[in-house]
Amino acid sequence: MPASEVTLSAADIANLLCEQHPDLAGQPVRLLAHGWDNVMARVGDDLLARLPRREASAQLVVAEQVWLPVLAPHLPLPVPVPIRTGAPSSTYPFPWSLTPYFPGVPAVSDTGKDADVAHAAVAGALGRFLGALHQPAPPNAPRNTFRGVPLADREHVDSRNASAVARVEDVTHLLEALEAGRSARRWAGPPAWLHGDLHPANLLVHDGRVRAVIDFGDITSGDPATDLAVVWMLLPSHVRERFWSAYASTATHVDGELVLRARAWAAAFALIFLAHSADNRQMAAIGRTTSQALRDDG
Repeated sequence: MPASEVTLSAADIANLLCEQHPDLAGQPVRLLAHGWDNVMARVGDDLLARLPRREASAQLVVAEQVWLPVLAPHLPLPVPVPIRTGAPSSTYPFPWSLTPYFPGVPAVSDTGKDADVAHAAVAGALGRFLGALHQPAPPNAPRNTFRGVPLADREHVDSRNASAVARVEDVTHLLEALEAGRSARRWAGPPAWLHGDLHPANLLVHDGRVRAVIDFGDITSGDPATDLAVVWMLLPSHVRERFWSAYASTATHVDGELVLRARAWAAAFALIFLAHSADNRQMAAIGRTTSQALRDDG
């Protein structure tokens, strides 16, 4: 993962709370994870602190602060709308957020096996969620040069990742999926709202059901096929039709070209995870699972 530019302990976060949210002083703070972009810590029973660990991630927290309050009322699953925000200080250089703490575990383990997922229920819930999310975005919505774009625009990135992975394993099926997606008709609709980084680690499950969709730092707009890559990351083939039916019930447009592009995005994500997750077993496992799903899919 990218190197952290700041070091944060539970005590550091407690001090930030004392400085900027003194009514929370004395709440227990427990570090949960150092992610790709953020340090996460539980604050008391009900809150989660999200603090960027590098400057490039700070703008992602701000995007969540601006746009999640706009989107959340229209979505059928909970999302981490910031309840409070934090400002840069003399001891910490970036903006940060306090969001609700959602019980549950990521929908994948570091072995690649799903975490107590009832796939049929998840397929329907996830399809309805993405259908509700993938609505036309306003002109001032975020744009990303690597997500939501035509696949041909990122061919150099995918080729570089494929070359790295090909040193240790066969990637022929992933390259074929990418080529089919590039050859498919481009997204012709208006840019749609996208999660931008939707994979099983950003889905919290409890009792086999999706309880929340988290980590919207890469929220953007563009081709919804980017988010739909999650179908091959998480769902067995026998429940994918349920997903597509649920998605089509609220999405503006579903056809075979969209599916081809979504498979290509799944291949792109598989290559990202396989090429860049030597120090993150969970992401590496998602890469392996996605690659195998695409191989089995033919």
